[in-house]
Amino acid sequence: MISSSNRGISTTAASTPAADGGTRPNRLAERLLDDRHSLPLSIMLHLVPGLLIVTAYLLIGGPFAAAIGYPTLLGWAIALSLVLIPILSGLLLLGRKQNGRFTLHGVLRYTGTPVPRARLVAMVIALIVWQMVVGFALAPVNNFFKAFFTWLPYTDTGGGPAAYLQGYSHSVMLTAMVICLPLTGISLPLIEELYFRGFLLPRLAHLGGWAPVVNSILFAVYHFWSPWMIVSRTIFMFPGSWFTWRKQDIRLSIGMHAGGDLLLAATGTTALALNLL
Repeated sequence: MISSSNRGISTTAASTPAADGGTRPNRLAERLLDDRHSLPLSIMLHLVPGLLIVTAYLLIGGPFAAAIGYPTLLGWAIALSLVLIPILSGLLLLGRKQNGRFTLHGVLRYTGTPVPRARLVAMVIALIVWQMVVGFALAPVNNFFKAFFTWLPYTDTGGGPAAYLQGYSHSVMLTAMVICLPLTGISLPLIEELYFRGFLLPRLAHLGGWAPVVNSILFAVYHFWSPWMIVSRTIFMFPGSWFTWRKQDIRLSIGMHAGGDLLLAATGTTALALNLL
């Protein structure tokens, strides 16, 4: 579904049937598919999904998890799914307007796979190591900033797996982690990368070297459910954004983000299953 072409796209194909049998431009689709997003538009497209995720958690995911006696980990997974899956569907709809079929061709960029496979694997491993080491090293920074967000209704549920699972029986924790593994460990970070690095980042290219910086900061802010991690998340996620922009290969950020999340989720689930946690 991801095209191997990074060529520019024509907005003339983003049209809808008119009453007289002709076509009329779909201005929203044209604007989204344009090679360049204005900074205000890009900020909105980066941050609105995060606000919707928090809303979905407070209104749906959190209450549902509480009602069935499950950890907030499940509530957040539900909230993320309720927003990110429609976003992926929206990208496919843009592909349909562009190409006449449901596809990501012409919607995503950096899909030409210019990095050789052997180098790609080495770079992804290095990026995952960076993410893990720097992420753990900056934990004290997160704890410092968290003191400024105690007024949020979900402060105690957004500090990582330990906080998400706190206070539940072993069987309930394990079941929640097994259910969430394919979501928070694979599918959801993949959708985030397709959207933030494959769709939004290339359309900030007019900012030059600032494009991956802006993208990394906005991606960190998008996580409104853990605002105390804005600084640390910007730092440990930045190389994925920068190398994707520099090498024009989205597989780098996908490997770093989805690969790192899957490693943590699988390790945590295995350790819990073996009663090591």
